Amino acid sequence: MEGTPGPSQVAMNPEDAYCNSSVTPADAAGSSSPAVAKLRKLLFRRMLIGVNDGRYFLGLFHCIDKQGNIILQDAVEYRSARGSSLPPTEQRCLGLILIPAACRSSCQVDCSVEEKMSLLCLDN
Repeated sequence: MEGTPGPSQVAMNPEDAYCNSSVTPADAAGSSSPAVAKLRKLLFRRMLIGVNDGRYFLGLFHCIDKQGNIILQDAVEYRSARGSSLPPTEQRCLGLILIPAACRSSCQVDCSVEEKMSLLCLDN
């Protein structure tokens, strides 16, 4: 699976490493950077993303592109009922969605404390 990326592959960084569950780091074009390795660990984890207008999206992290846009699969949108900042919240199932980097206000991943600390590490 080397060469030009197929339709199911999205470039993750300028070094042209690709994000796809069937592609291993050794199969990706070029050598993987530490940032790519960390993102690979997040694949198919539950991710909660907040956007600027107050909505939240919960889904499985599918991939990220060079610009930082995130694709979630099996996503559910949560938003506060109109005229109320408190629950009840409305929800709707969306499926596969793209969240632009410019709209993102927060991002949380469902993992253990040890995994979160290892992802925050800035060592090369």
